[in-house]
Amino acid sequence: MPYIHIQISGTADDTLAQHVARTASDITARVLKKDPALTAVVIDFVPASQWFVARQRLADGGKRSYHWTVSITDETNTKGEKAAYLAAVHQAMDELLHGVVEHSYIYVVDARAAAYGFGGRSQEWRYQQEA
Repeated sequence: MPYIHIQISGTADDTLAQHVARTASDITARVLKKDPALTAVVIDFVPASQWFVARQRLADGGKRSYHWTVSITDETNTKGEKAAYLAAVHQAMDELLHGVVEHSYIYVVDARAAAYGFGGRSQEWRYQQEA
């Protein structure tokens, strides 16, 4: 039940947002083995004039950037899976955005099961009910 929040530099683009959201869900299912039916994706666009890398506005350069945060339940993925996820996300975003700056970030949030959930129930509660 991941929650994915992606910020992308540049002008809002509904078609791009749709492609990024589908890609986010697909990569998260394939690499982290998360159910796409339980995956939520939110995409925000930030004007390149308000995004800075190395003290330079992205509006002054040619490449774009992104910040991708995915929240998952702690202890449900290995370090290797998370490393593969980071690589897959960066490659996909580089392709979708036609080049990104190296300092584009991905943050995998390992949320404690007792403090993370949906529908008013924690993941810990769900685990206890299944056991």
